[in-house]
Amino acid sequence: MPFSLPIWLARSVVLCLLFAGILTPRVTAQTQTKARLLLERSETPPGSSLDAAVELTMAPEWHTYWRNPSESGGAGLATRIRWNLPAGITADPILWPVPKQLEEAAGVTQIFEGVTVLLIPLHVASNSPPGEIEIVGRVSWLECHEECVPGQTEVRARLRIGSQVTPSVDAPKFVQARSLLPASDPKPTAVARWEGETTEKERALLIDWTTAAKTADFYAYETSEAEVLARTERPGGTPAGTIRIRKKVNKGDTGWPTKVTGLLVAEPNTANQKGFEVELSIQAPTTEAASEAVPFSWTALLPMLGAALLGGLILNIMPCVLPVIALKVLSFVRQSGSNPARVRKLGIVYGLGVLASFLVLALVLLGLQAAGKDANWSTAFQSPTFRVLLCILMVLVSLNLFGVFEVALEGKAITSATAIIRREGPGAAFFNGVLAAVLATPCTAPFLATAVAFAFTQPPLVLILIFLTVGLGLALPFVLLCWQPAWLKLLPRPGDWMVRFKVAMGFPMLGTAIWIFWFTATRMGGSGVLWLGLFLVVVSAAAWAWGEFGQRAGRPLVGGLTALALLAGGYFGLMEGALDWRTPASERHPKINWQAWSPTAVNAARAAGHPVLVDFTADNCANCKFNLVRSIEIASTIERLRKGGFVTLAGDFTDANSDIAAELKRYSRRGVPLVLVYPKDPNQPPRVLPTVFTPAEIHEALDWAAR
Repeated sequence: MPFSLPIWLARSVVLCLLFAGILTPRVTAQTQTKARLLLERSETPPGSSLDAAVELTMAPEWHTYWRNPSESGGAGLATRIRWNLPAGITADPILWPVPKQLEEAAGVTQIFEGVTVLLIPLHVASNSPPGEIEIVGRVSWLECHEECVPGQTEVRARLRIGSQVTPSVDAPKFVQARSLLPASDPKPTAVARWEGETTEKERALLIDWTTAAKTADFYAYETSEAEVLARTERPGGTPAGTIRIRKKVNKGDTGWPTKVTGLLVAEPNTANQKGFEVELSIQAPTTEAASEAVPFSWTALLPMLGAALLGGLILNIMPCVLPVIALKVLSFVRQSGSNPARVRKLGIVYGLGVLASFLVLALVLLGLQAAGKDANWSTAFQSPTFRVLLCILMVLVSLNLFGVFEVALEGKAITSATAIIRREGPGAAFFNGVLAAVLATPCTAPFLATAVAFAFTQPPLVLILIFLTVGLGLALPFVLLCWQPAWLKLLPRPGDWMVRFKVAMGFPMLGTAIWIFWFTATRMGGSGVLWLGLFLVVVSAAAWAWGEFGQRAGRPLVGGLTALALLAGGYFGLMEGALDWRTPASERHPKINWQAWSPTAVNAARAAGHPVLVDFTADNCANCKFNLVRSIEIASTIERLRKGGFVTLAGDFTDANSDIAAELKRYSRRGVPLVLVYPKDPNQPPRVLPTVFTPAEIHEALDWAAR
């Protein structure tokens, strides 16, 4: 099989080389695209909304890119705007017009040519003071023809906050720009479903759209779950009035997506093209695939059982399962001198642990199917709660292997080869089987995808049988070894090397924990990495307390109470209090309308008679995060901010900022956090809150400032 780079790595390399100038030696500093900022109105009242627009004028044959510009191998980059807005002004994301599609050797991309107007809704706070303000943004883009040039510029426009609505001279351009946006009505009649069999990393998606258009396409929005490739196939076999679109989907970190969002485009790349924004749930390939499948028979089932067995065997060498395999190797060394009957018993118990896990998985998936929900091989790993629990388990297994605490052996530390040999028992063997099965679920081995896809189109008993066959394949090598004790003589003799080997095996387990942590914490909001990471530290401290005091020092009451106190404090303080981990990140919304800090913003707000709360913070500041979740972004503080008419400003000191550094120095601080509460009276100095403060302290300061 030819070597190929992962898509994200290939694209990153191309972009890095591009911007370093390695791939574009002829590029000069002069860009071909011109950008300017337009405002729909020249005057608008407080509490109103209006549209701004970035107008990009490209040279002939040059183009810029849409929000999700490229498929595998492409080097597109969407236009971005970084705003610097006055106090009381907020901006929504870009409203993207329907793009054209360009097919090149490097890939398929969605582009804009000629003159393109990108609309951005602006909102003016109801308490904004009258007067003229300046809207400033930094626009960055990538423009391409035969070569690609990154460009950026600062755009500005002035807006008067007054008592009436006055259209600007550019208002007609906004009418035209809105006509090019995707339509919201009528809603397209379209169905998305998976097609046929899957490979380990790629799957075909079919979209059937009932439309009068002669041609159609689907442009997917960007997503962190999976990548929908831009290249389109148009298979036939649909009724009149229906267009079928086939897209290839690359598997994401959390498995296959359950929905796709993007644009259905009628008559693409013509003067009559029209786009419709859609969110389509992806159906399992049961409706059409089942009707095309061969009716159930042993002739159809037996090859699938063979594929399931082979897939299970191959799972033993997949990266997900390798840490457990290393433990089983150590287990075999332990057992090499044991009674053959005991060795066989432990092998059977290990196999039962694997089979029991696959049986539970099959029953859970059948239950989800019966409830009308999506069910697939990686369903368990797609649950954030399951991943958090598994990450904690992997950390504990690692600490156990490092000798921080011990699961068995009457509380005594395992420090000798003799102790290691005696440790293996039925409970540990069954646990290893369960662990191997659990870690196998995010992996899709060769032959496995075919068998599992077939299972989901069959009756429940067939699905259970196929899943048990996969489990049998996973457990079979170790069960056979246990029934052939003579083979164990080929392994090294037990000795003190086993102590070092046991500790060394903790590192792949820890690597597995980090892998799960990587794609779990980053999906739990901006602070997910911090709070979940700190909780894992607390879990580790609890494990150490139990091992140190409860086991090695022989004081189980002290060790147990200390561990429980740490776990309770960490869970309720970090996971529930700070992270609110059971609420999906997509359902959390900013609780305070923070605006960028600047001395001008403070002075403008105070001149208009508003009290001001300023929070100088940084992403790497734990005290800042603690103040935010414990005292600032809580219901009682938010209510005081609302009633007092506060303007809330945030100064981000994560990266170097000379203005913020100077402000910190004014108040005798060399770092963040620094929280200032300015009163309404512009002649009075602000109140400086302590480095770490309580809700009562900030409430008292807010009440004082609002008087």
